[in-house]
Amino acid sequence: MSSKKAIEGLQMQKLWNYFYDITQIPRESGNEEAIRAYLIEYAEKHSFTYHVDSVGNLVIKVPATKGMESLPMVALQGHMDMVCVKEEESDHNFETDPLVLVRDGDYLKADKTSLGADNGIAIALMLDLFSDTEAQHGPLEAIITVEEETGLTGAFGLDASLVQSRYMLNLDSEEEGVFYIGCAGGVETDVLIPRYTEDIDSSLSLYTIVVDGLLGGHSGAEIHTQRANAITSLARTLYRVMEECEFHLVRLEGGTKRNVIPSVARATIALSKQDAPRLEGIVQRVEKTLQKEFALADPDISVRCIASEEEVSKGSSVSHSNNIIKALLLAPHGVHRMSDTIEGMVETSSNLAIIETKEDSISVISSHRSAVESARDYIANISLMAFDIADAQGEIVGAYPAWTPNPHSALAQMCAASWEKAMGSKARITAIHAGLECGIINSLVDGMDSVSFGPSMEGVHSTQERLSISSTERIALFLRSLLTQIQ
Repeated sequence: MSSKKAIEGLQMQKLWNYFYDITQIPRESGNEEAIRAYLIEYAEKHSFTYHVDSVGNLVIKVPATKGMESLPMVALQGHMDMVCVKEEESDHNFETDPLVLVRDGDYLKADKTSLGADNGIAIALMLDLFSDTEAQHGPLEAIITVEEETGLTGAFGLDASLVQSRYMLNLDSEEEGVFYIGCAGGVETDVLIPRYTEDIDSSLSLYTIVVDGLLGGHSGAEIHTQRANAITSLARTLYRVMEECEFHLVRLEGGTKRNVIPSVARATIALSKQDAPRLEGIVQRVEKTLQKEFALADPDISVRCIASEEEVSKGSSVSHSNNIIKALLLAPHGVHRMSDTIEGMVETSSNLAIIETKEDSISVISSHRSAVESARDYIANISLMAFDIADAQGEIVGAYPAWTPNPHSALAQMCAASWEKAMGSKARITAIHAGLECGIINSLVDGMDSVSFGPSMEGVHSTQERLSISSTERIALFLRSLLTQIQ
């Protein structure tokens, strides 16, 4: 199904044509070959010099407008990959299928999938600007990285010798008029819980308990909303069942990405036929409890149990099943501390992100963010300790540093002044809890001064992701104005 009509008639048609092209190219993290080829073809078509480094990042050089060669070189920065999530009933294949765009008033979204405006719109903004023969600017370069969403791999591996700029505009933020000069650092905990399986009596009944209908979302940008976590909610349900019934855990599944608040989770359990009516009553009561708790933050939360016809012969022992559930309840999720220095910003948080049953173990992945390195590591260690009760083995991996705010940033001051001049309103300069590549790139390129901004979008890393059309067009015009004023 073609979705080109979703962008037809928009004011900045060339910009939206580029964004449409990007949405038609599968580009989940680790699958960036096609989008990189598209960008290289664009660079060659416009006779721009480009370089691909050893990890697959692309740097494109764009000459200055005639007469503006003396201005300092400025880098525009974003990433190729996107978070790929879809609704359960969707048959979309992120390895092969283009996204289906839908226009809803002032917003673009995708049909039953994430949109990938994070960070496809950054690339579209760059391509639109670079190919605009009327735009006025000094020398530019694009730094377009790979695998940002799965551990900032591209930023860590960036060949800094390719970068000439000492000013960098990161276009990976989601609130118009807000300019970020700092972000949290992060780390991941990876845990393997042994299953300790035993034979299941054939007289037992199998049921699958499903938690779904949740909003999910970006584990950095939306963790403060206190939305429900499907894995935690499932563990709460199983704990209530455990208090009244003995059962064997057969399977646990939930979550899709480390930086996405899980919106769906399910458990298959085996219990006696006599306990089946009691199970259904417990699940209904837990659902009502959660619906009351999350009436505003996650109004469509659903918990249900479904009789399973699956044939299984083994499951975790009753005692170990109980310990696994306790570990999941102890594992940290959500906001742990708000910032003391930036009003309204989360300092430290966790996301109990993914659980998957393997043959001999259960894998659990959590991500932890903090603007304070010691707090980041403290909460990660608590996460590991929570799983000790289930005899798990775990490790802390993928640490990346916080981007420490520079209150004296010359670039931030230029951005704020330019915003006020162009838009007639005050810019807000602050830091963000979500991770950005700026801190890593700043550490690799000596003397780099970075600011992050972008158009308004909502629900990133979820099927609710949507991008404001009018905000994007304002940012495109502002970018042109800003580049004439960076000295």
